[in-house]
Amino acid sequence: MDFRLTEEQKLIQETARKFVDGELVPHVRLWEEKGEIPRSFYAKMAELGFLGAPVPEKYGGAGMDYEWVLDGQKRFISNGSIADLIQVYAREPGTSRHEGLSLFMVPKDAPGFKVTHVETTTKLGLRASPTADLAFEHCRIPRENLVGKRGDGWTQAMRTLNSGRIGIAAGAVGVARAALEAAVKYVKQRKAFGRPIGDFQLVREMIAQSALEVDAARLLTLRAAQMRDLGLDNTLEVSMAKLFGAQMAQRVTDWAIQVHGGYGFSGDFDVERYYRDARILGLYEGTNEIQKLIIADHTLGPTTKK
Repeated sequence: MDFRLTEEQKLIQETARKFVDGELVPHVRLWEEKGEIPRSFYAKMAELGFLGAPVPEKYGGAGMDYEWVLDGQKRFISNGSIADLIQVYAREPGTSRHEGLSLFMVPKDAPGFKVTHVETTTKLGLRASPTADLAFEHCRIPRENLVGKRGDGWTQAMRTLNSGRIGIAAGAVGVARAALEAAVKYVKQRKAFGRPIGDFQLVREMIAQSALEVDAARLLTLRAAQMRDLGLDNTLEVSMAKLFGAQMAQRVTDWAIQVHGGYGFSGDFDVERYYRDARILGLYEGTNEIQKLIIADHTLGPTTKK
């Protein structure tokens, strides 16, 4: 496999990094304290095409003939309190397991939809991103808000999860790389006994292991992404990338704190935030345990218990 980026991909990468360095990094501490990312930031992301990248160019649907009524609740929805549209999987009464699931788009002003709880600054990490609880109480939406075919929700959910998990794996590489870069900078500048602490063997071991694991996670992620681009089944490769990335990010951010010593535990350096933010990677879009089950099923086959 050739993982070299095209010139267009390199431009996107450079644009993204420049955007983050200029528009996010200078403000992230304040946003985390406030528990809010300004909507103007999302607008700037949209202008550069970052928000629409996973979305097909054409999306049909119009009209206001009410047909679907949704009832239920869902917890821990990232950005659920600020989204204009909510993607909802709902099951028809009387169906079970993979049957009867359909996908709907629910506008935030739909009758019967409400946000019941929002959490920001009290979370362990991702404090600038609101996590919401949502309720659907006889929520009425137009007939045309069904996405795809009725009853095809399970297939759509698995396809969505595969794409989302690649994003989580890439995020793991990103936060770990940020922690590694911060650690490298610190151990070159910090001196003890008249020498940079980066000269000391055990510090060098943590940096070396971090570099190894970040690169391994990056390659796993690129493999899963390339298979998606080629239209190949990448369920196994996605689970491997997400699982290893989540585990790797926790280790690398922990080592970054370790080489910072007491400063790493304080709020003066970004590594403590990287450490907190990395913890969610093994929980959302399918826990580490779920990824292990998927990997085991592909390796051993399904269990004998029906």
